Amino acid sequence: MSKVKKNIYDILRGSFLTDESAFKNWRVIIFVVVLLLIMISSAHNADKKVVKISELNKKRIELREKYIASETLLMRMKMESSVRQKAKDIGLFPTDTPPTKIKVTQKKD
Repeated sequence: MSKVKKNIYDILRGSFLTDESAFKNWRVIIFVVVLLLIMISSAHNADKKVVKISELNKKRIELREKYIASETLLMRMKMESSVRQKAKDIGLFPTDTPPTKIKVTQKKD
């Protein structure tokens, strides 16, 4: 058996974990596993943030639509024709005579 085949066979068999130098191998493996766990955790956190950003963006769009709808309604309610109609409904009519200016004079003693 060639040396390359023997090394591959040893890796597949797992003998690198039971040799005399296995302590070094275990330290590297544990380090790699810890790094993988950290990477997986940060990926999940990033995915959660992306989902939350998407939900907040949808909510922002909904609130913008509500704002535009209520602003349009307010503008219609403030129109003079709308105000006149509502005043007419409750019995108020515009006056036929224009308003007069009242001047108040005070005499000095």
